[in-house]
Formats: sequence, structure tokens, C-alpha cells
Amino acid sequence: MSKLINPQETIKVIQSNDFKFQKRFGQNFLIDEGVLSNIISSSSITKDDCVLEIGPGIGTMTQALAEAAGHVIAVEIDANLIPILQDTLKDYSNVTVIHSDVLKLDLNELIENYNSGKPIKVVANLPYYITTPIIMGLFESEAPLYSITVMVQKEVADRMQSGPGTKDYGALSLAVQYYSDPYIVQLVPPNCFIPRPNVGSAVIRLTRHAESPVKVINDKWMFKLIKAAFGQRRKTLLNSLFSGASVPKDDTLSALHNMNLSDTVRGEALTLEQFAILSDLLIANASD
Repeated sequence: MSKLINPQETIKVIQSNDFKFQKRFGQNFLIDEGVLSNIISSSSITKDDCVLEIGPGIGTMTQALAEAAGHVIAVEIDANLIPILQDTLKDYSNVTVIHSDVLKLDLNELIENYNSGKPIKVVANLPYYITTPIIMGLFESEAPLYSITVMVQKEVADRMQSGPGTKDYGALSLAVQYYSDPYIVQLVPPNCFIPRPNVGSAVIRLTRHAESPVKVINDKWMFKLIKAAFGQRRKTLLNSLFSGASVPKDDTLSALHNMNLSDTVRGEALTLEQFAILSDLLIANASD
């Protein structure tokens, strides 16, 4: 287990390096050994695995990952943390620290260079302000991934696994469920971090589907429709697709009638499978 996973050690490292938390990076360091242990075990990491950690902070979880995995690639955006990581990780020869914004990295190239193109596992305590772009960036990169196990805001975790007709259901729910099987591992209270966040957190594991649960002609087009459908939740799907994706209303009406759906149905009522059918029908209408 990590040598840093307690408040005293974390504070010692922070103070000895005169480190200042950067609000713009959403930095909250984990200090609960039980939570860290659950993250590592739920990630199902073995010595055969290469792990990508996003936002290692001072290296608390990195140390634990290094004990469990074959190789850890830790990507940190804050330049002030790089010398700290070089010190806290100096005893771990299987860790590579990269100073970069993960959203600007070529993940396929990274995985090719460090794991010969074989699938990796992602583990991270994600900054809450940028959780969705990172998750979507990982999936949309089409990089080879086994799973993504991350600490996120509880509200975001709820959205990832929500179904049709619920208040949390939206574009993120559909995207996550198209690419993976989401499972909330545990809820995490604010007192498990330094500094304490203002919201509750959750550890969620997203296990990548071997094959997507629905077949669709053009998934990028489907997600354009999904984003438009949830862009203004109070609008009907008919009006949302017209204003958000420039879909002619006659085409949408034709597709809805074909699917035996009401003209006034809203996007939040449709399942992933129904969005796939709608997407294909609209492509067919456009080509007629």
C-alpha cells in the first residue's frame, strides 16, 4: 500500500515542498487507505498490466499502482508536482511520469510506445471540472482500453449509470453505456481528501464492451443527435433535433412514426437502442 496514504504524510510532503493547491486544476488528494485499497482491487490490476494514471498529484495512488501493476504511466498537468513526483516515486522503477495535459496526448501513440499497442487500464482521481471531457476523450480516441476506474463527483457517477426517464439520464449516460458497463464501486465522503471538496464523490468502474450493445451505421451521427436531444431537455425531440442538429422536422416525424413513438416525445424517454434506430432511420431518410 502507498506510503503517503494518510493525512500526516500528505501534509508533510505538501509543506516540505511549499506546494500550493491550484484551484484551476481541481486538486484534492486522497488520504483514506480503505478507499485507495478499493480502487486498486476493483481495477483488477496484475503485474501483466500497464496502467495509465491521470492526475497523480503527489504520487499517493501511483505508489499503490506501482506495487500492483507491471508499468504505470502517470500523466500530470501541474509542473509544480513534477519534482515532488520524482522524489516520492524514486523507489519505483516501473513508473513513467509525463508532464502533459492528457487531453492533448495521442493515447494510441502512448500505448504503442509503452505497451506495444496492447490494451491498458486507466485509473484516476479525476479533477471534477473536467471529468466528462476526459472520459469522452478516452473513449472517442478508440485507444485500446480494458477498463477505466475513476474517482468522480457522485452526481456524475449517478449520471453515468442512469436509465431513461430519470433526472440524471442524459448524453453522458448514453455515451458511457455505449462504450462500457458502468458500476459504482463505493461512495466517498469529502473527509477522505485534502483539501475537502464541497461535494460527495464516488469510485466508478467502466468496463469496456468487447462489442457495443447496439449496432449503428454512424456512431458520430448518433451522438450528434443525442447531444442535440439533451441540449434543451424541455423541448420535444422534434424541436431539439431541428434546432440542435438541423434535422428537417418531416424527417424526424417520419422516423418517430416508424418507431411508433409520439410526435411530442422527449429525448430523455429514448433508450440507447432507440437512439441507434432513430439515427439509422434519419440517415436513410437523408439518402432517399
